Amino acid sequence: MLLRLAYLGVTNAFAMLRLLPMEDREKTVEILALRHQIMVLERQLGKDRVRFVPSDRAFLAALLHRLPMDVLRGVRLLVRPDTVLRWHRGLLARRHAAASQPKRSGRPRTVGPWCCAWRGRTPVGGIGACTANC
Repeated sequence: MLLRLAYLGVTNAFAMLRLLPMEDREKTVEILALRHQIMVLERQLGKDRVRFVPSDRAFLAALLHRLPMDVLRGVRLLVRPDTVLRWHRGLLARRHAAASQPKRSGRPRTVGPWCCAWRGRTPVGGIGACTANC
């Protein structure tokens, strides 16, 4: 997925470079042509839904999540704007979950007299005295 996402990023960067020398009229014509193609695709699909691969979802979510909701509702998409925002929330949740994973698996090592208190024992003598081997 990461390789596909990198590929999408590079190809779209080149597409943006291609737009630089274009005039506003040409850009408007291209946008209208793309919107018409989306309408044709939706009409052909009928009740069927378009299936996005995870890299496409990540790219769309990263591209569109900063738009205000009223602008996002006006953009012609194959999915609802709420779906794009849900994809973005899922990306952030997975990123946070991956960053929050413990670096080492298993039980943490218990060393020192504090481990005795942690186990409910007294470190020096008394009932339930802690042994040197915590």
